[in-house]
Amino acid sequence: MNSLLSCALELQHAAHTLMYFGMDGEPLYSDDFCRQNKEVLVKSDSLFSTKSADIEEEANLCLALLMGYNATIYSHGDKDRKKQVVLERACNVLEYLPASLLKVRLLVYCYGEVYEESLLQEAHSIINSWDKESLTSEQTEIMEELKNIEANPYPFEEVEESVCSLPSSTYQN
Repeated sequence: MNSLLSCALELQHAAHTLMYFGMDGEPLYSDDFCRQNKEVLVKSDSLFSTKSADIEEEANLCLALLMGYNATIYSHGDKDRKKQVVLERACNVLEYLPASLLKVRLLVYCYGEVYEESLLQEAHSIINSWDKESLTSEQTEIMEELKNIEANPYPFEEVEESVCSLPSSTYQN
C-alpha cells in the first residue's frame, strides 16, 4: 500500500474515532477530545493539497478529508472553503468510481454536506444491490450513517447550482 493511501486511510480511521469519541461508554476527557480534534485537523490540513491520479486513491483521499473536516471542532477560518474544494474534487471522481462500498461512503459524506437528491438516490441504488444476507460490518455501518443523515439533516443553505453538476474531465476510464 502506498504512503498516500495509507495516510488517507489513517485519517479516515482517526476521524471515525473522533466522531464516535465517548460513545463506547468510556469517560470523555476534554484534554483527550481536544488533542484528537487538533490531530485530525492537522492531518486533514496536511493532506488537503495532495491529489492522486489514481481514481480510487483520490476517492479515499476525498473521503478522508470530508470525514476529517466534519469530525473536527476547530478551524483556522478556512474549513468551509476547504470542504467545498474537496466536494468539487469528490464530484470529479464519483462518476468514474465503480459501484462499491467506497463509492457509497463517498456519496453519503457528500450528501451529508450538500443534500443533493441525486447523490442520495445513487447511494440507495448501490445499497439496494447488496446481498442483505451477507453484509459486511462496513456496509452495515454506512447504511446506518446514511439513515442517520436522512433522519437528522443539518441545516444548510440553499445553493443555486449543485456542486456535483460541475463538468468533470479530470479522470478517464
